[in-house]
Amino acid sequence: MNTSLPVLFVSHGAPMFAIEPGQAGDQLAKLGRELTQPGAIVVISPHWMTRGEVCVTASTHPETIHDFGGFPDALYELQYPAPGAPPLAQEIVDFLSDAGWKARLDARRGLDHGAWVPLLYLAPEASTPVIQVSMPMPMDTHNAFKLGQALKPLRDMNVLIVASGSLTHNLYEFRGASTHGEAYVEQFATWTAQALKAGDTAQVLNYRRLAPAAERAHPTDEHFLPLLIALGAAGENYQTRVLEGGITYGVLAMDSYLFSSVAQAHTEPTPFNRGNANHA
Repeated sequence: MNTSLPVLFVSHGAPMFAIEPGQAGDQLAKLGRELTQPGAIVVISPHWMTRGEVCVTASTHPETIHDFGGFPDALYELQYPAPGAPPLAQEIVDFLSDAGWKARLDARRGLDHGAWVPLLYLAPEASTPVIQVSMPMPMDTHNAFKLGQALKPLRDMNVLIVASGSLTHNLYEFRGASTHGEAYVEQFATWTAQALKAGDTAQVLNYRRLAPAAERAHPTDEHFLPLLIALGAAGENYQTRVLEGGITYGVLAMDSYLFSSVAQAHTEPTPFNRGNANHA
């Protein structure tokens, strides 16, 4: 009997989340203390999008990328010095290639803020190897779901999949929004939580047509697509845990979701662990 690790969708919010944890940061820190220690963490973020192919970080020591401007100096001083895991990166490329994706290694790319900021709370020790997988573009909800399906075998290798996006993401309304949260943000977040807890993947796949204020909550798709990647990796039988993160800047819903599978017997590849991270 072997139990797969869960899959996490996290709302990474604005870069200031790195120094202003709020409710969402507290929730992620608590979850990190509860979870079984993974052998590695694989992160998908919309701040690394690649055209027509999936890229996978293969550096032994991925740099911390400060891919934002105009913020306090303290933000640029933060580092997340987690090691990489090139052998696992190659396995991920192999999984993706077998599933029909064009995939390759990238030995120079580091971790963008969509990856390292939530990990500051989830895994603050920065000792677990981290690999980032790019989001291939163009991509729709159905292809995002398929990408998650291709990554699903990692869960049986002691690897935690973290799909990092934002439950709502309208930066056009970022400045001047109500500090208490716009009504449409709460409505969209409530609809999403209900659909996920009901296991209604079809609704989430068609969120732009079915969800209230979908086009206002997401003028573009890229920050919602990680949720579909997480659902694809969750599989058919999963339980949903909501990590309520509140609303920041009036327009960014900070809820995250943990998807856990029912344990069942199976045979999968040898689990990845930190002990073999530096062996080719």
